[in-house]
Amino acid sequence: MTDEQLISAKGIEEEGGLELGQIFSVFRRRIFLIAGITTVVATGAVLKALVDKPTYEASFEILSESVTLETRIISNLNPETLSNQENLEASVDEAKLRILKSPRVLEPIVQALNSQYPRITYRSLFNNLTVKPTSEDILVVSYRGLEPGIVNDVLEEVSNAYIEFSLRDRQSDIQRGITFVDEQLPQLRDRVNLLQSDLESLRQENNLIDPLLEGEQLSSQIGGLQQEKTSLNVQLDEAQQLYTSLQQELNQNGALAAATVLVEDPRYSELLDQVLGVDSQIAQQSALLLEESPEIQTLQAQRENLIPLVQQEGQRIQQLLASRIRELSFRGQAVDDAIQSLNQRIQQLSSVARQYSDIQRELEIATDNLNEFLTQRESLRIEIAQRQAPWELLTQPGRPRASVASAKRNLVLGTVLGLLIGTGVALVIDKFSSLVRTPKEIKEITRLPLLGIIPLNQLLRISYFYQENSLSSKSVEYWLNKSGLTVNNQNYYEANDKENSYDSISFTESFRSLYINIRLSNPDNPISSLTVSSSTPNEGKTTIATNLAKAAASMNRRVLIVDTDLRRPSIHKYLELDNQRGLTDLVSTNLTLSEVVQKSSFNDNLFALTSGSIPPNPSSVLASKVIQDLHEEAQQEYDLVIYDTPPIVGFSDTYLVANSTQGLLLVVGLDKARRGDLNQVIDELRVAKIPVLGAVANMADEQNNTSYSYSQQEKVARPKPWLIVQVKRKISRSVSNLISSKRD
Repeated sequence: MTDEQLISAKGIEEEGGLELGQIFSVFRRRIFLIAGITTVVATGAVLKALVDKPTYEASFEILSESVTLETRIISNLNPETLSNQENLEASVDEAKLRILKSPRVLEPIVQALNSQYPRITYRSLFNNLTVKPTSEDILVVSYRGLEPGIVNDVLEEVSNAYIEFSLRDRQSDIQRGITFVDEQLPQLRDRVNLLQSDLESLRQENNLIDPLLEGEQLSSQIGGLQQEKTSLNVQLDEAQQLYTSLQQELNQNGALAAATVLVEDPRYSELLDQVLGVDSQIAQQSALLLEESPEIQTLQAQRENLIPLVQQEGQRIQQLLASRIRELSFRGQAVDDAIQSLNQRIQQLSSVARQYSDIQRELEIATDNLNEFLTQRESLRIEIAQRQAPWELLTQPGRPRASVASAKRNLVLGTVLGLLIGTGVALVIDKFSSLVRTPKEIKEITRLPLLGIIPLNQLLRISYFYQENSLSSKSVEYWLNKSGLTVNNQNYYEANDKENSYDSISFTESFRSLYINIRLSNPDNPISSLTVSSSTPNEGKTTIATNLAKAAASMNRRVLIVDTDLRRPSIHKYLELDNQRGLTDLVSTNLTLSEVVQKSSFNDNLFALTSGSIPPNPSSVLASKVIQDLHEEAQQEYDLVIYDTPPIVGFSDTYLVANSTQGLLLVVGLDKARRGDLNQVIDELRVAKIPVLGAVANMADEQNNTSYSYSQQEKVARPKPWLIVQVKRKISRSVSNLISSKRD
């Protein structure tokens, strides 16, 4: 047996909520209580309708406003505020309705009416006066009273008071608006002045008028400087290239250098021309004269005098060009410094411009709010001078009409109310009852799998009591015949198989389903032995054990049912066997199992081991070694061994037997078992570590179970109307109690 089959294993999930079937079940059980409460409530409602005096009622309509002026002031300033939302308008309307029935408005009306009607008080006027809005701006005002004259006079005073109230309320509302504006104006003025001061300080600190305009000017200056910087860079590059070219030319050609920059200089060009002229004369004279001639020597001396002058002029031009390069570099650096200074100014100005824009924007908003409040104040001063009431009476108070409660209407309402109250009381009583009523409660309490639901069959129950006690009381037969039930001394199955009744089919099939569920509960290790017990007596454990054995035998299984209830044995009575030799004789003598086992006449596959004589100490018999050997031998010879044991509460016999079987089948009798007993049994089984296969709900109402609606041989008789069945069930229970009390 696995751990999952122990009670401490995973339980069944709870099912919340109140099911409709449970309500119907409570309704059937408490039908007389519900009917009594319904009758009392309905009768009271009818008597009230007959006794009550007629009342008179009249009404008038009045046109009103739904939004206050203060709300309009706020919502006009900013349409997105909460003051302009529909939910706030609705709350204002509700507040106005409460004001109309407040002592401030109704007390003057009561004082005006007390001179003629002293019985009218604020409480009576409040209770009988109704103010309801029918549309956005229309109110319907009605009043109920015992006399039509009082109704007319009250509505006349109320209509006048409401018109006056609207005027006063408007004046008060406008005055509150003016007060509100006057309270806000100093703050708005201070806000405007403060922002203007901040703006002026910002301009003075940064020496500017408009940061945006100055920023544009600075950007224009930076653009001009950047263009100048570009031009200087071009000139500098040209000067550097000329300087480099001049230096190379001077190094290569010396005094006869002919660079462009040298040729363009007039002084250098003139000296160079003179040198070239002397060279030309030397060349001409050399053709005619010798080099040592005075003429050639004079020309050579003249040329040598001109060469230093040419070199000096070249150096002078080179120095001028270097100076030009230095000048262009200095100018470029100055332009860079100016651009950097302007960029820093622009960065500083951007922060100032942001502050300037923020202050300017806040100043515009504050100025607009100030102008709006000044405009509203002027408008309110004009409105407060008006004296016309804003509310208008649309319809005059009509003629009072008499109304009296209808006996038929009160009967219907009283019946419905009585049914609701009665059902509620029945549910409360049933909820706090200690008895287990439904299979769902079994799962919630035990947290065990519900392997089967056995329908209630009073005829079978009475028949077993009849056979068990060998009763022939005429009173029993009288009540059975009175309730339309019959019973004979033959077995229940034989009698009902002949009749092919609705109860027989549903009852038999429920045990077949139970056996199949037991087999499928552990497919890896088929159940070959189990113990059947209940928490307390009279829950039908023996009935379950016997019929489960019959159902298994009918499915070609060799079944042995052992009566281990050595305190009140009854298996032999259910199966119509003798009890001369049984379990106690097997323990106390040398008899074998085959010698004490009896074959049942109901099925060839059904065998029984009755209890035998009742011992003085049943627990010692069940704890003997012979019983342990019996378990092993029976499991080898039979496909299924079922042990019927005493109730668990108060006895230890069940633990001795169940400890040697594959599991315990816990029978719970609906309307018999109590929650406390079930909780005690579950705790004890958990402590004893007894494997539990599951629970069986016994004596369930047939309305909660599905049964066959047809038979292969004959049509099954439909169950009788539930009310008749309920009455007959109560009669049958009374007979069962009578039999039980006689046996006790």
